Amino acid sequence: MLQVNRGAERSDEPGGLMVAVQNGDEDAFRLLTRRLYGPAIGVATKVLGDRSEAEDAVQAALVKLWRQAASFDAGKAKVETWFRRIVVNACIDRKRSLKPVQPLELVAERASDAPDPEELAGQSARSRRISEAMGHLPARQRTAIALFYGEGATMNEIAEALETTPKAVEGLLARARAELAERLRSLADEVK
Repeated sequence: MLQVNRGAERSDEPGGLMVAVQNGDEDAFRLLTRRLYGPAIGVATKVLGDRSEAEDAVQAALVKLWRQAASFDAGKAKVETWFRRIVVNACIDRKRSLKPVQPLELVAERASDAPDPEELAGQSARSRRISEAMGHLPARQRTAIALFYGEGATMNEIAEALETTPKAVEGLLARARAELAERLRSLADEVK
């Protein structure tokens, strides 16, 4: 059972909270979770393309954060960067574990989760085409694109999240942009 460290002084910044979490402070963990959850959901949704799957991936990442808190080294990374890597890995694991859905199941699932018509009307055709094209990218390319364009992450941050080099990230981004351009051209031709 975890011990709550109520008497110790702690900073409410992520780094200070992480030190408290490493000492078993459950209150610090709850506060850190609130700080990290929103950005993590944003990244996970962009990587997985589905809010529900993103929430599951972030939950798995938070469990891993708690379990691996002792391995965090403040001298090597910021808490946010370290946790982003955990989230990306959880998303990649989630993507790998998802079984292909049979067409009838997919239709039933989409019908029950269908947004209302007003929401659909607000979404531009361009956004839908981009989302559809992104869904066809391999997971690492989609993650690199989501982190670079969606989150404004640097090449070094993306490399750390994907456990690769900045040069490899450049290659992932180049291939992803080329694939997206081709898919978007194809979709535009279909619309004509």
